[in-house]
Amino acid sequence: MAGRTIPRAPQGQWHFWIDRGGTFTDIVARRPDGRLIVNKLLSENPAAYADATIAGIHQCLGVASDGALPLEQIATVKMGTTVATNALLEKTGAKTLLVITAGFEDQLEIGTQARPDIFALRVVKPELLHSRVIGARERVRADGTIERALDETHLAEALAHARRDGFESVAIVLMHAYAYPAHEARAAELARAAGFAQVSVSNEIAPLIKIVSRGDTTVADAYLTPVLKRYIESVTSELTSAVETAPRVTFMSSSGGLKSVAAFSGRDAILSGPAGGIVGMAETARRAGFHKVIGFDMGGTSTDVSHYAGTYERTLETTVAGVRLQTPMLDIHTVAAGGGSILTFDGLRLKVGPESAGSEPGPMCYRRGGP
Repeated sequence: MAGRTIPRAPQGQWHFWIDRGGTFTDIVARRPDGRLIVNKLLSENPAAYADATIAGIHQCLGVASDGALPLEQIATVKMGTTVATNALLEKTGAKTLLVITAGFEDQLEIGTQARPDIFALRVVKPELLHSRVIGARERVRADGTIERALDETHLAEALAHARRDGFESVAIVLMHAYAYPAHEARAAELARAAGFAQVSVSNEIAPLIKIVSRGDTTVADAYLTPVLKRYIESVTSELTSAVETAPRVTFMSSSGGLKSVAAFSGRDAILSGPAGGIVGMAETARRAGFHKVIGFDMGGTSTDVSHYAGTYERTLETTVAGVRLQTPMLDIHTVAAGGGSILTFDGLRLKVGPESAGSEPGPMCYRRGGP
């Protein structure tokens, strides 16, 4: 670890800034005396520790791996994570069910009919994040008139069947629910009663008039939030074990701001790690006297490209790994090609990624049996 002195931290406590990537976890810690120390660990190393973030904090504080953290000495822990980004790139999210108004079961697959490459003879459609659809027997008109009341019995039976088949997450997207959410609210109650751990409701996640944008964003939230929550719980369980002395834990959102644990969900985390990189790049460039910079952030799993010209560029609609999303986020281009991306040969061509060797077992050069 290396260190340099900066102004003393408030209250004489530790402050941690952590970037948890798919391959490496980087930690910058500010000691009570103002010195900065840095630490770098493999994100997954089961033989050495259960979680890289907690292990890194233990190392910075000089506490044994099996010892209790002195939470009263830690003021804040601020994190960026690519857990959701990598789950989207590698398609390793939760098994997701879509509930949509009957008659529109194929709406998200049809999409907007936009063709990025208009002259392509072979159109390859993005892989859907949901693997089953329930057509909810209901219909609310654009003026709020109920044309068909929600058939609760049919929906409850279909939800129970899907739960028995192993679905753990559900996205609920009903026509005109952005303005008239009563049917969605009731459908959410039925989903929770059926035992779904994650219920994403479109009027809460993305209250937009366009059902495709609203649906895509809601499905992505349902697909990613369980993965994200499992990781957050594994990190915060030790940091919040003593409520009266627990440090303040926040996460970087895709829009470049910080969110509390309770408010942080899948839609906010898609570009969490890369967003932190842009904020750091912009501030570093400003202090160095540069006003126009290009960011190239290659990790082990993915690569993020951005640029900054004095203001943060944000977008309300973007596409990540072929998934359309409508939520505020910094304008970042992400591709599933990192230092640990696996090379494969299908008999005709070499392919890079999207699967990554990660940190466990890691690539071949780690000499642990990786690809």
